[in-house]
Amino acid sequence: MAARLYHASDGPGVERFDPRPSSGAMGVLGEVVWAVDEEHLQNYLLPRECPRVAFYAGPGSTPDDVARLMGQSAARFVVAVESRWLPEIRRQRLYVYELPSATFTLADAGAGYYVSREPVVPLGVMVVEDLLEALIARDVELRVMPSLWKLRDAVVASTLQFSCIRMRNAQPRP
Repeated sequence: MAARLYHASDGPGVERFDPRPSSGAMGVLGEVVWAVDEEHLQNYLLPRECPRVAFYAGPGSTPDDVARLMGQSAARFVVAVESRWLPEIRRQRLYVYELPSATFTLADAGAGYYVSREPVVPLGVMVVEDLLEALIARDVELRVMPSLWKLRDAVVASTLQFSCIRMRNAQPRP
């Protein structure tokens, strides 16, 4: 079990997270509360609806995939967003709720996803005023691109650990 779990939201003052219907992602069915572990929190330090491709080298990643997709970056993580989202990223404020881990189970280790089928009362909340600063502080290379699709396809076909989030909101495929 992860030591610390989080839920990032654009809403302040959440006193309790109640389970909601899952989209069936990663085979998770029914009503759940989603959380992410601390190692993967950077994937959620963006506006909720912002499409993104987040990835990093895992134990099973090949040197070729790391070199090809992570390039010469010294950062441990890469998060790519569409350039049209940059004004919203600069404007948005987030509330990162720390959640007790007792009722959560692991849904996806590579993405750091956990689910609870029980209501969850946050332990506390941290306000994130500058999302770009928060990403940089977490050892992230932020890539701002006109389109995410070529990168998304390459990352999904690679041996890297990845998470493709809110791609339904991405620009149409070229």
